[in-house]
Amino acid sequence: MARIAVIGAGTGAMAAAARLAVAGHRVVVYERTGTYGGALGRFERDGFSFDTGPGLLPLPAVWRDLFVKTGKEPLEACVDLVQVDPSSRHVFADGTEVSLPNASRAGVVAALDAALGAGAGQRWGDFLVRARETWDRTRRPLLEEPLWPNWRVLAEREPYPAVPHRRLLRTRRAGTLAEVGARELRDPRLAALLESHALAYGLDPRTAPANAAVLPYMEYAFGVWYVRGGGLRELARAVYERCLARRVEFRFGAEVTGIVEEDRRAAGVELADGTVEEAEFVVSGVAPGVLDRLRGGSPVRGEGEVPPQRGGASRLTVLLALRGARPRGTAHRTVVHAADRETELDRLFGAAPGMAARPTVTVLRPDDPALVPDADHEAVVLSAVVPALTSASGQPTDAVSAPWAGQLIDVAERAVPCLRDRLLWHEVRTPAEVAADTGVPDGAIPAPTLAGADGLLLHAANSTRTEGLFTVGGWSHPGGGLPHAGMSGALVAGLVVEGPEFRGSQ
Repeated sequence: MARIAVIGAGTGAMAAAARLAVAGHRVVVYERTGTYGGALGRFERDGFSFDTGPGLLPLPAVWRDLFVKTGKEPLEACVDLVQVDPSSRHVFADGTEVSLPNASRAGVVAALDAALGAGAGQRWGDFLVRARETWDRTRRPLLEEPLWPNWRVLAEREPYPAVPHRRLLRTRRAGTLAEVGARELRDPRLAALLESHALAYGLDPRTAPANAAVLPYMEYAFGVWYVRGGGLRELARAVYERCLARRVEFRFGAEVTGIVEEDRRAAGVELADGTVEEAEFVVSGVAPGVLDRLRGGSPVRGEGEVPPQRGGASRLTVLLALRGARPRGTAHRTVVHAADRETELDRLFGAAPGMAARPTVTVLRPDDPALVPDADHEAVVLSAVVPALTSASGQPTDAVSAPWAGQLIDVAERAVPCLRDRLLWHEVRTPAEVAADTGVPDGAIPAPTLAGADGLLLHAANSTRTEGLFTVGGWSHPGGGLPHAGMSGALVAGLVVEGPEFRGSQ
């Protein structure tokens, strides 16, 4: 039995802790804040309750596997996991609307044909077939195995089977997600639908590789899910309680200020009060720059390794307390697309980052009595991608968060009629709050790992050049997103238990 120190109580770190404890190790989690969950936070006021992080769960099989491998009670015995239907409603710039069934390719094809015209659904369905091939090619090396030592093979290959197009006597293939939309979907509304999946992770579809097609594929193949009885914060609670049941020890308010090393091997952690806690292994759930600082400024990655990803986008969230009941038949999620997508992307990812006047806004309206004081009220969450805490010009995004919040509310009125008339109060969650919740200094949100693009969207391996030191969570392989966090926990546990020869679950 080894002593293992885990830095941070995010979902990926807790997933690793539970698996390591089941393997017979003594695991202690050191969390600088007073609670668990990382990005899976909760805000409560006046009988209203809101998720402050992700509001929907794709690929729940990852978390089902965790609960099967760490105890007798399955995931569904610990949380009320429900599939939302429709998976999403989309309001496009031209006013066209469509509701897409959950995990039904035939249903999605029919809905798109009915809303956008004959042939639109077939083009989207054909795209999903190619996206599935991409998923089959990349699932194991990018999600289920530790990062390959020869990771450059993944960086150099574009696994999306783009349709060849003849133009000016040359055959061209889409290399970016935006090119897939323009050349293969051939409808600005379908392109907006496609690109919104990348934008949700803070990716610019104009530079994101074509194999980002796996992001919508995951949703349409496996569905999206919600946890009734309090939202996705309840998933964090269930994982925390599973850790406790496996005798993982949590120390809240315990900030790690250094990693102790002996003979180039991790030997423990130093806390803010000067205490040194010995450990044979250290699992870090913090961002790369923070981890380097814990090592006295020495980079944890060696020459020739995948460089740690640096996020450039965060999320602005507006929590709305509304008078009046949630109307029957309301979609759980509505995406209101930007009036001018190109301008939105230029503002977000250009030289002077900001937010477009009418950005893409996601509106979440859960059917969950646990979120409201009574049946005559509704809790709604608005979110939009924004630059991280400090823009390239040095202006903190928090300084303009109030007018930005007003813009989100204006856009959301296209999805929620009479919104301002129903509004009791609202709270704004800025990149600063994201930073406080996650420990990432600029509040940036990590994207999932993707192949191609010269490795720019690969994440650094879970093992490091310091023996006994591992990284877990969104800023290491396989990147950001709740499914990926759970996968990173499984990979780290496998590397600790089986050693460097571990090649993933079979």
